[in-house]
Amino acid sequence: MIEIERKFLVDKTKWPRSEERIVMRQGYLAQQGDLVCRVRQKNDQFYLSVKASIDNLSSYDYEYPIPKEDGETMLNKLCDHAAVTKTRHLVKQDDLVWEIDEFHDANEGLIVAEIELPTAAHNFEKPEWLLEEVSNDKRYTNYALYCKPHQEW
Repeated sequence: MIEIERKFLVDKTKWPRSEERIVMRQGYLAQQGDLVCRVRQKNDQFYLSVKASIDNLSSYDYEYPIPKEDGETMLNKLCDHAAVTKTRHLVKQDDLVWEIDEFHDANEGLIVAEIELPTAAHNFEKPEWLLEEVSNDKRYTNYALYCKPHQEW
């Protein structure tokens, strides 16, 4: 599956808190160039995924459910660093969905919004709560935040 997404910083005073949210933890098992293998917990379900960048906006993204016991072991025993923790708020806008990630622990205070697009040229309305676009800034990838948390910048 190819994912096309744009990423923005969020105005902490204006962003919409959503009733539809997912509590997440994710850690990384392997990295080679722009390819990462991660284990992710979304609420009570665990996933193993592989993600590889194609360009600044697009990536291959494959995700498969795994047993809870396996996911817990991978997150707690096989990852080199503490898991990235966040609450993902889902906000619908027309036929698209904003995923607003409110980070916790070592990335506390960081709020980033992503929108997945059907094509790189797809037009969308930018809500008033968006700030600077950071799609091309690798520091804001989850893998980078895992290796060097926002509070260490």
